[in-house]
Amino acid sequence: MTSAPSRALRALPTLLRVGVAETVAYRAEFLVWILTSTQPLIMMGLWTAVARERPFEGYSSAMFVAYYLASLVVRQLTANWVAWQLMDEIRRGTLSMRLLRPVHPVFAYMAGHVAAIPFRAAVALPVAVVLLICSGGSTLTGSGLQVALLLPSLAFAWLISFGLMFAAGGLAFFMTDTSAVMNLYYGLFALFSGYLLPLDMLPGPLETLAAWLPFRFMLSVPVELMTRTLDGVRLAELLGGQLAWAVIATGLALGVWRAGLRRFEAVGT
Repeated sequence: MTSAPSRALRALPTLLRVGVAETVAYRAEFLVWILTSTQPLIMMGLWTAVARERPFEGYSSAMFVAYYLASLVVRQLTANWVAWQLMDEIRRGTLSMRLLRPVHPVFAYMAGHVAAIPFRAAVALPVAVVLLICSGGSTLTGSGLQVALLLPSLAFAWLISFGLMFAAGGLAFFMTDTSAVMNLYYGLFALFSGYLLPLDMLPGPLETLAAWLPFRFMLSVPVELMTRTLDGVRLAELLGGQLAWAVIATGLALGVWRAGLRRFEAVGT
């Protein structure tokens, strides 16, 4: 008998191919998901207009451009829609087919969403080029260490996002309608991740709260690595926070999954 991790690793290439095929097959739906992540472009237009005459809260117009284009890149590379996928499969009972397969369903979901990242990168990378052209590089970090840490930071951000979204989707095991939960989740994310505005522009108590919530580690931290110069202590704090929340989010997702399976009945609709 082979172990579950070895089965998962052997199945990974196949799972990635399936994920790519699903992304291509449902490209219209995939495009809609991409377009739902373009809020930073709207906010960029707003704040650059505010800062056109003089810097606002320490941000010049060029700094706002760099911040929101970086936010768009990070959001495209770390977002996923696993909550909606899981909720739909629980509701329709099709989750039972996944349970019959030899690979753990959580791993299969992860592989499917990782497979979509290259397609999102095809959108994000041109934005990164625009970022460089618009800012002239003056508002981007010049630290080689931060550039090197950007990839693991994006990976941690993706894991946190996937774990929390999976846990939210898993609430469908216990609730008939989870739309209110998802609306609350997206509202908190938009405010406390830096998606709508830089976190240092929040009022003091909200900024303090944002420093402890997981949302900033899903978006603001990679953006800060791209647009600010940070010292070693600050880098360790930010990456350490991301790692801690990645572990917490993964544990939460697995906990909801195990508890939900005990209630699951594949009756369909």
